[in-house]
Amino acid sequence: MEETRGLAATMSRTELTGKIAVVTGGARGLGAEICASLAAAGSTVVAADRAYEVSREIKGGRTFEGGGQIVEMGLDISDAGEAAAGLDRVADTYGGLDILVNNAGVDVTKPIAELDIDEWDRVMGTNLRAPFVLSRAALRKMREAGSGQIVNICSTAAKRTWPNAAVYHASKWGLLGFTHALHVEARQVGVKVTAVVAGGMRTPFLTDRFPEIDQTTLQDPANVAEVVRFVLSLPAETVIPEVMVVPMRETSWP
Repeated sequence: MEETRGLAATMSRTELTGKIAVVTGGARGLGAEICASLAAAGSTVVAADRAYEVSREIKGGRTFEGGGQIVEMGLDISDAGEAAAGLDRVADTYGGLDILVNNAGVDVTKPIAELDIDEWDRVMGTNLRAPFVLSRAALRKMREAGSGQIVNICSTAAKRTWPNAAVYHASKWGLLGFTHALHVEARQVGVKVTAVVAGGMRTPFLTDRFPEIDQTTLQDPANVAEVVRFVLSLPAETVIPEVMVVPMRETSWP
């Protein structure tokens, strides 16, 4: 028993200083919090978002104490070619890619009978197809390096359903399944994959669309960002395939 305790005490956590990370949907909400958390840990974080001006250049942003920084890259992840090219641009600029966080997501709140095919395709394209495209491109780079981590931001919408959110549920259930499949394949080449299943957060994704929502039932997105940082900081020999983080007064999960 004493030997076991001694081994646990000497296990080192993964150092995030100097890591190169890409976070989609990094301009605001949870994405912005993840960027800030990883940069504070010393990583160079590329906030990839279509809210930024599309350019062939990665633009400088904030620098944090300890050397971490957030830079901006305009990216439309619904365009498969552009998404993969964006990761190439990061790897070429910084000499590699250590972390990919697929965070960007959209929703259409409509009954199924009123949901247009174009709306279905747009949500599925952003929430499910884009993480596949980006994860595939990232995995190819990480496999060559023999290491790397991919985190997919899922939702309690991948665990249960409610009315008027069919396409969102379909995309998030699909993303959760894809993440577990990716975990099984990627761990064989030294790459970690984790699904972070997040409950309701005080972000524009909810508060802009549902201004009447009781915000006391939601959680600070910074708390979820810290869970992402924790997952990425685990010792090299350990991976968490799935973790759920919900508010104490979560209404979408028991």
